[in-house]
Amino acid sequence: MTTWISTTQDEKFIEQEVEATNRTNSEDLQLTGEKFQALRGFGGCFNELGYQALTEIASEEDAEQVFKELFDPSEMNFVFNRAPVGANDFSLNWYSYDETDGDLELEDFSIERDEKTLIPYIQRAQKYQPDLKLFSSPWSPPTWMKFPKVYNFGRLVMEPENLQAYANYFVKYVRAYAEHGIKVTHLFPQNEVFADQKFPSCLYSSEDMKVFVRDYLGPTFEREGLDTQICLGTLNGPEEMAFTGVGYGMRMDNYNRWVDDILFDDEARKYIKGIGYQWAGRDAVQRTHESWPELEIFQTESECGNGENAWDYAEYIFHLINHYLRNGATTYTYWNMVLTEVVSTWGWMQNSLFSVDSKTGEITRNPEYYVMKHFAKYVKPGARVLGTSGHFNSMAIAFENVDGTVVVVAQNALNKDMPFTFANPDKPQQGIDVVLKARSFNTFILD
Repeated sequence: MTTWISTTQDEKFIEQEVEATNRTNSEDLQLTGEKFQALRGFGGCFNELGYQALTEIASEEDAEQVFKELFDPSEMNFVFNRAPVGANDFSLNWYSYDETDGDLELEDFSIERDEKTLIPYIQRAQKYQPDLKLFSSPWSPPTWMKFPKVYNFGRLVMEPENLQAYANYFVKYVRAYAEHGIKVTHLFPQNEVFADQKFPSCLYSSEDMKVFVRDYLGPTFEREGLDTQICLGTLNGPEEMAFTGVGYGMRMDNYNRWVDDILFDDEARKYIKGIGYQWAGRDAVQRTHESWPELEIFQTESECGNGENAWDYAEYIFHLINHYLRNGATTYTYWNMVLTEVVSTWGWMQNSLFSVDSKTGEITRNPEYYVMKHFAKYVKPGARVLGTSGHFNSMAIAFENVDGTVVVVAQNALNKDMPFTFANPDKPQQGIDVVLKARSFNTFILD
């Protein structure tokens, strides 16, 4: 028997058992025998506005249920999650861990702010997910380390004493979180290196990033005995108007040059353990994976929509997950797990898995909640992406869990019911022959 879980706009997570069909081939979706990357897993980002939303849930029991559904290994099993280093666009306001101008010795470094928001948020998740992994990235260095001295826009001042202080800043961050029982496993030196944003941000040329990682951050982590892995990113390009170090207007070929300029430097490359992509970075994932197959690829931030939490945007998120995992990514990280109707500190309302009504405290599970659950609940850490062929390749993907269970996740994006077949030529008894409802998400579990 095969377990089939289906979700439409009207019926959520309907589970049924279907008879397996002996089948050696399928024009819809068929295993090719290839096995690709093993997954670390799925996750979301711990943001201050998310923590605030959780405090507005009507009952403590309902709040606990949100944490259980997100992090419990028997539920969505969010195991590889993200946190900002200092303020991001979904912080309550802008801050860093040391805003004392010229404090190169970081005598005033403090994570006291996080001890009231992000750290309790993460620790509560750890109650349900003891194997929780955390990767972190800053949206902006402390303002006094930048020119101009602002949270948004600006660049890191490339003077040796400033660069060393910033490397030490990351050491202090990793150790301060460790004191609270939170291990930062991966560090991405800058969120969206190409973006001049209205919210906290910092532009990096490839030369600046290369120098910082090669000569300061990497050697400092090594000298201090930190096993936190340094990864390139997060990368939000290629962009038509990305930053090159000499101006704007960089096209995709020059974007790839930004990445290669760093990776072809052996001294810089030895400190880089992976690359994180998000937003327009989706268009570079395949090329990077083919060129640098030894580097792990992370999807670091799901695209966030406009707060309408519409079904068609959830269908787009399904496409993104399929795209990243088919092109070598080992993770998929959702952005805001929980929000009220509040907008960000700079005016952007965004989608979330859960919505909390700030007047009543009631929670709503949004369409993207079901998309993530169709993957994360059944595709376990360590699962391998399986090679497939067929007409549904853009709407389906297959995995093999460590225990040998095959999981097929399929979408019907059309406005009509569609027949769907699946075949594993090596195990004909795992065949599927069903009809997928219009505009549906589906997960099949094959023993």
